[in-house]
Amino acid sequence: MDSRRPPLAPAYRTLPEYVRHWAETIPDRRAFTFVEHPAPGSRGVHRTLTWRRLEARVQALAARLAQEAGPGERVALLCPQGTDYVTGFLATLTAGLVAVPLYPPGLPGHGDRLVAVLADARPAAVLTTSRVLAEVTDFCERAEVPVIAADQVPDAAAQGWRAPEPDPEATAYLQYTSGSTRTPAGVEITHANVVANAQQALSAYGADTHPVTCVGWLPLYHDMGLVLSVAAPVARGLLSVLMDPAAFLHEPARWLRLLTAHPRAVSAAPNFAYDYCASAVTDAQKADLRLDGITALINGSEPVRPGTADRFHAAFAAQGLDADVHCPSYGLAEATVFVSAARPGEPLARFALDRDALATGKALPARPDDPRAMLLAGCGTPVGQRVRIVDPVSRAVLSDGEVGEIWVRGPNVGRGYWNNEPQTRRVFGAALAGDTPGAWLRTGDLGTVLDGQLIVTGRLKDLIVVDGRNHYPQDVEATVQDTHPAVRRDRLAAFGVPGGAGERVVVVAEHARTTSLADIDLPGLVRAVRSAVSSRHGLRLADVVLVAPGTVPRTSSGKVSRALTRTRYLEGAYAAGTAQ
Repeated sequence: MDSRRPPLAPAYRTLPEYVRHWAETIPDRRAFTFVEHPAPGSRGVHRTLTWRRLEARVQALAARLAQEAGPGERVALLCPQGTDYVTGFLATLTAGLVAVPLYPPGLPGHGDRLVAVLADARPAAVLTTSRVLAEVTDFCERAEVPVIAADQVPDAAAQGWRAPEPDPEATAYLQYTSGSTRTPAGVEITHANVVANAQQALSAYGADTHPVTCVGWLPLYHDMGLVLSVAAPVARGLLSVLMDPAAFLHEPARWLRLLTAHPRAVSAAPNFAYDYCASAVTDAQKADLRLDGITALINGSEPVRPGTADRFHAAFAAQGLDADVHCPSYGLAEATVFVSAARPGEPLARFALDRDALATGKALPARPDDPRAMLLAGCGTPVGQRVRIVDPVSRAVLSDGEVGEIWVRGPNVGRGYWNNEPQTRRVFGAALAGDTPGAWLRTGDLGTVLDGQLIVTGRLKDLIVVDGRNHYPQDVEATVQDTHPAVRRDRLAAFGVPGGAGERVVVVAEHARTTSLADIDLPGLVRAVRSAVSSRHGLRLADVVLVAPGTVPRTSSGKVSRALTRTRYLEGAYAAGTAQ
């Protein structure tokens, strides 16, 4: 990493202006490095763009895209993870076009979603790379849309071309939601939105005044991956080091090696990734890790579990990992991504809340060792935006300790949903009781504020309501996965289905990869799960289904899709392996 202080950043409101500025002021500093792992035992091949080289590639691609699309038209990015994805995204914005960050059609399990998103976005051009050009061209054949390989566009394409004047209020890209609770929808993020959110995140994690390196494996089509690995480093002139998500999944130690190689790193991952590292990284792999230089490790899961941070720290404390670098955070695509975060260097804010009280909308303390306590981490405070906890029916602002819907207002809140004005008015045009209309974003997430900390308790649409009591599915899932070692962590879904006497509760869970369904005492596992859920939650499970690894559907961002799991269950897709 370049140890010099970060350069002074001017107050631009678009990313293309920042790219041009850094290319002029720090042309030879590293901007983006992609670490490729071409073989199972590879320690990584580094491919780097300086700011000067980045600007050259951005201008060339922007000029080429301008030949195929007019101002405001969409360009779909179907690129593999890498520097071509970065230059393609920034080039689209530079050309005055609207980027649609996506992925190649080979991503397992997401072909149907890709078809639906392309049909909704109606791109004028598709950008990819030569490595997957044939696959993407074949996939887009029916759409009759031009497909451009970014790495085949020469630098000379920029000759004689002049970029349009950037408009901060114009839409920069469509961030399609992951579809964890509904059909994916494209959020319109303006140039000003993404710059504001990048600066908010930089400030929250201490990267606005101190030199850091952004290290990431999250996919660039995901909101956090895009902002943390592209927008934030561009807005601050920082180095961003990228790797492929598949490379992390194949060998999680690769991520930790990059954190070792780049002191003062800021990185992000969901709950499962921290648990995965704690369980899968071997003692031999730990031998050459030094994690004492990490600035911040962001966890934006819903909700963030304190136990995850504890297990990760216990696994790597001997490698110098500081317990206070773990930063639980909260965000969503409709707010670009970042809303609130715990600050690095502060102890993890832990809350043990009474489960029965939460079911009635009150956050009351409980003993941490009480088996009926719900253990949650605080997600800190917002930066540069306002957050309110609101009764979703009366729209009244609730007091600290009361559970309600999280509402957000700030310069980072998107324009609305692409091509969906009714939903835009409902979600982005909310008004507090007695307030001026059109001011607040309804997140659909439930939470409360205690001791100044935002605590996220779950999704409004995911709530399971039995006999008038609210139950959070992720709370039930945590109980189930802690009950039996054969249940695969973070690969299960709890949800309600219609029943004769009200809502019935079902759990569909994958079994661990280390065992087979035939070797599991299925009746014994189901008895243990039923007993634990009954004891801890006062719920009777109507059905428990154990399925093969990879069977429970996930969203494009890696979260379990409870809505799709529920749909497949009702369609009878999980009949095999069911234990009633």
